[in-house]
Amino acid sequence: MSNYAHQTEAHQVHPAQVAGLFYPAEPGRLRELIARMRDHARPDGGVAPKLVVAPHAGIVYSGAVAATAFGPWARRPDPPRRIVVVGPAHRVAFRGLAIHPAAAWSTPLGEARVARDLHLSLAEARAAAVDARPFVGEHSLEMHLVMLQAMLPAPFEILPILVGDAEPQQVAEALRLVWGGPETVIAVSSDLSHFLDRASAEAIDSDTGRRIEALEAPALDASRACGFLPIMGALDIAAERDMRASGLHQATSADAGADAARVVGYGAFAVEYAASARLCEADRALLLSTAMAGLAAAARRGGRAPSLALDGRLSPALTSLRATFVTLTQSGKLRGCIGSPAPRRSLIEDAMANAVQAGFSDPRFPPLTQDELESLSLDVSILSHPRRVPAASEAELAAALEPDRDGLILGAGRRRALFLPSVWRQLPDARDFVRHLMPKAGLHGWPDGIEAARFRVESFGAPWRRIEAADIAPARIDEAHALH
Repeated sequence: MSNYAHQTEAHQVHPAQVAGLFYPAEPGRLRELIARMRDHARPDGGVAPKLVVAPHAGIVYSGAVAATAFGPWARRPDPPRRIVVVGPAHRVAFRGLAIHPAAAWSTPLGEARVARDLHLSLAEARAAAVDARPFVGEHSLEMHLVMLQAMLPAPFEILPILVGDAEPQQVAEALRLVWGGPETVIAVSSDLSHFLDRASAEAIDSDTGRRIEALEAPALDASRACGFLPIMGALDIAAERDMRASGLHQATSADAGADAARVVGYGAFAVEYAASARLCEADRALLLSTAMAGLAAAARRGGRAPSLALDGRLSPALTSLRATFVTLTQSGKLRGCIGSPAPRRSLIEDAMANAVQAGFSDPRFPPLTQDELESLSLDVSILSHPRRVPAASEAELAAALEPDRDGLILGAGRRRALFLPSVWRQLPDARDFVRHLMPKAGLHGWPDGIEAARFRVESFGAPWRRIEAADIAPARIDEAHALH
């Protein structure tokens, strides 16, 4: 018998470690508590995230935030059958990653079987050590398990992974081995800041959320999130697989009545494939109406952009950090196009600002007039995070592109230019697509130091008249103040 087989038979079930401490040990009370937390969760957490980040504190403190993260999976018509849960070790110091030898994990809500093939993949690749010792008294994985058992309508398999003193690349490599398809999802377990006063915690947690949305993995450390290593590994994969992250819900322990002088922060985040990500129709309508309202306000103010007041009533999708391009057309002809190649502000702010810029700052066209508004159409393109395309020649770059789907950024030094995927309609040949972008970037031949990056977009739009007829109230626009 192999050592791996012996270990898996030695511990058949891993019992609950923190029942009665972090959550009620009695099943009825536990289900009732989680139901209350779901009532306080945000209902608009996206459609189909592949990966979520959720907290692991006591359910009375962080349960509503965790329920927000797991809500999209609970609402799926085909709930996930396999859930990889990866979180930080709190009790036992060790190097690398660890997986428990048990064949199942038990909580007051029942047993969850371990996905043995995934477990074996990590063990045989030595991506994680099979060792029960770091799991004694540990809560970061168990807290996700009990929430998922209560929320998901069908049984599922699990693969709990505990992260000790490791490199983010080790976490990323382990996740690649167990990534799977639509049947498999990944839950990253982490609280945010620890033991700051409420105001300080909210400030640093908000900044951490923005960095997660921007996939800025190197910016994270232990002062921002106890599970920073699992989050960093997950963000590395998100960047390489063209995914986008959205903040869903943030809170602190003070929101549940704990001492406001020494709080713990909690955040829920969803990570989904950019190619399949889609705003709901209500968010699309609100985004378009806000962009148009900002454009109309600027037309009344000689091109000066109004300010936009955000509040908690906007969905997380609209307040997440995003890069957009806004295209204005008139009778089917281009009337302005300007955007942001990298995320630097919320989606709704970026779209409104770029709508105004497209109308009044595109050097190819004169400033927009009020009389032109009724004949305009406005399209918004939400960009995914650019991914570098290694290419040694124009031909190699053209061969790497996927027509009709890839946008392209070319640059060398400070010179940069971009084509949206919509340009493929005019330039369907990949070589022509690249050749026409080169002079736009001020590049000739194939200069040393040239860099190429591809991206995908979610695009939608409507004519001015249809947006006006929809009568969607935009986010509050203050014409008394300019954005710049």
